[in-house]
Amino acid sequence: MGKSNLRFFFAGILSFAIWGFFSIPLRNLKAFPSQEILYYRIFTSLVFLWIAILVFRKKQIKKDLDYLSGLSRKDKRTVALQIAASTVLLTSNWYTYIYAVNNVSLQSAAFAYMVCPLITAFGGFVLLKEHLSRLKLISLAIALGSIILLAKGSFVEVMWSVSIASLYAFYLIIQRKMQNLDKLNVLATQIGLAVILMLPFYLFQHGGVPDSAWFWGNIIVVAVFFTIIPLFLSLYALIGIPSSTLGIIIYVNPIIAFNVAIFYFNEQVDSNKLLAYFLLLVSVIVFNWSIIKDILTFRKKNI
Repeated sequence: MGKSNLRFFFAGILSFAIWGFFSIPLRNLKAFPSQEILYYRIFTSLVFLWIAILVFRKKQIKKDLDYLSGLSRKDKRTVALQIAASTVLLTSNWYTYIYAVNNVSLQSAAFAYMVCPLITAFGGFVLLKEHLSRLKLISLAIALGSIILLAKGSFVEVMWSVSIASLYAFYLIIQRKMQNLDKLNVLATQIGLAVILMLPFYLFQHGGVPDSAWFWGNIIVVAVFFTIIPLFLSLYALIGIPSSTLGIIIYVNPIIAFNVAIFYFNEQVDSNKLLAYFLLLVSVIVFNWSIIKDILTFRKKNI
């Protein structure tokens, strides 16, 4: 990894470090229904994001519009389908994560982001025909064993974990294909489309806008500091570092999230879970061994 790529590397680390603490503001909103948190997270994110883009990023909008106008009808259709599919995946990921944190367990949400890079790799192997070495296939088998072991203790938690992980994994796979558009503009478009998708549900279930300052304070924190900023940082990181490198950085998230669950919220971890987590850790190390060696070698050269 060259020095020119360090800013992308640290952008990736920062994004997942921020997400590691996401459960704190979500738990502050536990009294509110998950879908209501989702609605106002999306609506508030849309307002802040488009204000930022229209004030500071008009050149990027023009550049993207010029790029899109030069595409063939087939390519335009492909981009539209990619944005639509990624929007559905991202919105579904947000809802399942919020529900898991407030109604299942913090550990199930954290476990999801331990499994996510492995599912991303498997999805890339199956859908994008990306090569996986024998060592990586072995690591995926170990991860499957970890998931099966955890399922024996709590099948419901595992299903939520795998669902959350799969939704975000396939979102990332689609993002890999969208390299020619500004990442923040893509995110703003996705959130705008998410508002259109969620609006009928919101209007159907509408029971009045919350008037709690506590609710709105936490929603703004969720929208700005746990949605727009980390999502942009993670998408920005993909510009300068391989998705495989981002795949190992993502583990900053569950490491912090597990610690928040156990030491801040006092969730219990039994021996079955500990063994499952250990197996998954082994799987992660085996899967990312070549990247770990590269990072350690880079560090030694610069000490």
